[in-house]
This record gives sequence, structure tokens and C-alpha cells, in this order.
Amino acid sequence: MHVLIIDDEAALRQIMVDTLNRAGYTTDSASGVREATGKLARGDVDVALCDIRMPDGDGVELVRSMRGSGIDTQFIMVTAFASMETAVNALRAGASDYMVKPINKEDLMHRLGNISALRGLKAENRALRRLVVGDQAMFRFQSPSMVEMDRLVTRVAVTNSTVLVTGESGTGKGVIARALHEQSLRCEAPFIPVNCGAIPENLIESELFGHTKGAFTGADRARKGLFTQADHGTIFLDEIGEMPLHMQAKILHVLEDKVLRPLGGDQTRAIDVRIIAATNRDLIDMVKQGKFREDLYFRLSKFVIQVPPLRERQDDIPNLIRYVIQKIVGPTKPDLEIDPVAEEMLTDYPWPGNVRELDNILNRACILADGGRITISDIPTDIAKSISSQGAGVSVQESGHSLRHQMNLLESQVIFRTIEDCKGDRRMAATRLQIGLSSLYRKLEEFNTLGLISHQPKTMSSEN
Repeated sequence: MHVLIIDDEAALRQIMVDTLNRAGYTTDSASGVREATGKLARGDVDVALCDIRMPDGDGVELVRSMRGSGIDTQFIMVTAFASMETAVNALRAGASDYMVKPINKEDLMHRLGNISALRGLKAENRALRRLVVGDQAMFRFQSPSMVEMDRLVTRVAVTNSTVLVTGESGTGKGVIARALHEQSLRCEAPFIPVNCGAIPENLIESELFGHTKGAFTGADRARKGLFTQADHGTIFLDEIGEMPLHMQAKILHVLEDKVLRPLGGDQTRAIDVRIIAATNRDLIDMVKQGKFREDLYFRLSKFVIQVPPLRERQDDIPNLIRYVIQKIVGPTKPDLEIDPVAEEMLTDYPWPGNVRELDNILNRACILADGGRITISDIPTDIAKSISSQGAGVSVQESGHSLRHQMNLLESQVIFRTIEDCKGDRRMAATRLQIGLSSLYRKLEEFNTLGLISHQPKTMSSEN
């Protein structure tokens, strides 16, 4: 934990700093209320040992001010003038504990240990709640590759290991990174996503590590970097393969030494950040070409999660379609459904843009849908053309079939397959297809007229 000692006695501050450093705590000190206010405002102090009476202010008022500002630092109040009234006032202001000088070392360590255990327990409970809520809100994966990936996410999320998420563009690497954070014990701390390819090379060091006032032209004030904003939480370095080489060395330094130096600064500061990186590039090949540091690659790839492309996990597409639709429409169209033929078309499509493309297509379809149902008319014609071309092995023009014919063919395949699954029971098939029995018969007559009978089931009962 990061402990701040606030006391106007310099000798006492130094003794406490030395004692806590030897015990493994990260420490800082302040000589009074004014200096402490600035350091507490950064939001990275876990516990403050705070004297109550100081020349420039009152420690109890400092606690009250920090609570009003939303700072969740735990305060242990310290005073040489013990009284019941003082203790009650401090606890009412928001302090966690109260000690009388001279401070007993063993007693202090015990109290700090209790605060640490309590913070860890609260974080663990929050993580477990998120797991339960998330499990109910998200669909369950069906494809073996995604089931295995989900298992890996669950196992590594609760550790502090760096994770490298790989996969094609649009597969949902950012979603995986956020799931890793939300299932971790850092879930209540910040999750800071960074697109490494979107930050200009001359600004990336300042963006990541911050800068001091006057560090460069236009730096009229000091600024926190993204790593500092993510302290005690997770920073997600998306498109890590786009990171300039000189910054790769600095990221490696943060990983190894857990410290960073703001641009223009002359002092380092300790940092506790979990790094999750993602890329759609082959980093091993980049290492061979000298475009990516080998030592950084090995530090980032301690645990690798490969996200499969959507075309390799077709079993997940139907559930994914329904999940995305509900996410898009929310409470505005809670009963919006998708026609089985349209769903079959989307399931058969190879999705070169992966989940991102699916999300875009469904956004459009949800806007166009009438009557509470998404149909094939709400799906871009390019998708039907792609499926037709893929099935025939030639272009639509070469096949000589119109797009309408291809859609009829797809619809007939879905209906005949459903009748087969229902062992020829057309009434059951109509119910499953969510159409009337008379509509089903009309469809079958139409398919017979068009000659689309190649997939007609062998066994069909007449009415039942």
C-alpha cells in the first residue's frame, strides 16, 4: 500500500518513513495540511497517518475535505492529546482509526494489516459480484475455441500477470481486455484503454507518462499521464505493434522497475499498474525484422490469449446476433426478433470484419426493421451475394442467377432443414419458423414451382 505520513515534526516523519519502507510499504510525507492536500488529491494514497493538530490546519478538517472531494484514502489519526471527543470527531469526519503518540510499531503494523486485508476483501467481493452479474448478462459461448478462451480469461484475470491478446481486427480484443480487468481484484480501480497507433509519435511519451510544467513548448501546466491515471488499475495498450521503438524501451522499464518519470521531470514515482496489450500483427515476425523489441515481447507474452476470427466459430453467431441486437435496441425495442432466414444468412456469411462488422450490420438492420422483426430485406445485398458466390464457387454474374433466386434458395434450405429436424411434422416446423401453417404450405408450393426441391425432406406428413 501507498502510505502518506502527515506530521509537522520532521524527525517523526523520517522515523515513520524508514519504518514503513523496511516493512515493504510505499511511502511519502507531508509537513502540514496544505502539502498533504496536494498529495492526497492525486488519488493514489491508500492510507494516511495524519496528525490532528498542525500549524497550518486541523487534521480532522483535512479528512472531512477529502471525503467531500470523493478521495477514498483511509485515515489513521494520530495525536499526543488524546480525548474521547477528539476521537469521536475524527471518526465522524471519516477517519478509519485513531492512535495516540508515541506510536507503537507493532500496533501500527497490525492496524495497517487490517486495512489492507479489508480493502482486499472488498475488492474480491466486488470482483465476484461482477462475475455473477456478467455471467447472467452475457451469452454463453458454444464453439470449443471460445469456451477454451473464456476459461483462460477466468484463470488469468485474478492474477497480476501481463496478458497479450492477439487476433484479427474486429474480433473483440478490447472486450477481452475489459473482461480481464472486471474479473480482477483491480476491478474498482481505473481501466485506461490506449490506442498506440492513434497517438502522434512526438506526443506519446507525454500522453503515457505525463509531463511537468515547461517540459516543452505549450506545456503551461503539469499533466498526469495515462499510466498514472491507471495506478492500481489496468492500462490496455491496444495496437502495441504500432508503438515506436524508443517508447518500447520505456514501457519495458515500467514493467521491470514499476517506476516512471514524467517528461521533463527529474524524479521517478512508483506505479502499480497491470498491463494488458493487444495486436493484430505478428510480433514475432516484427522482432525478426527489428521493428519490435524482443525483451519487451517476452515480458508482454507471459500469457497469450488468441481470439479466433468469427468465421471459425459459427456456433456462436446465433447467440451473438441476439446479444448484439438487445445491446443495440435496449429498452426501445425489447421484443425485436430476427427472421430465421435472415439469421441463417448472417450465420453463413464469412465475416471478414469479424464482430465489428456484425455489429455495424445489425445496427443498420435494427433501424430498418419493421413489425418487430429483422428480415433479409434489412440485410445489405452484398452479404447475400457473398454467400451465393461462396456456395457456387463462382460469381453471381457467372452463375446466371438473380439475387432474388439466391435468397429463395437460401430460404428453402432453411425451411427444408427445419422440417427435417421436426421429422416431417409441418405444424411443428411452422411453429419453430414462427410462421402460420398455411404460409408454410404456400412457401413449399412456391419452392416446387421454382424447382427448389433438392433439399426436400424424404419424410413429410401431410397435416401433423
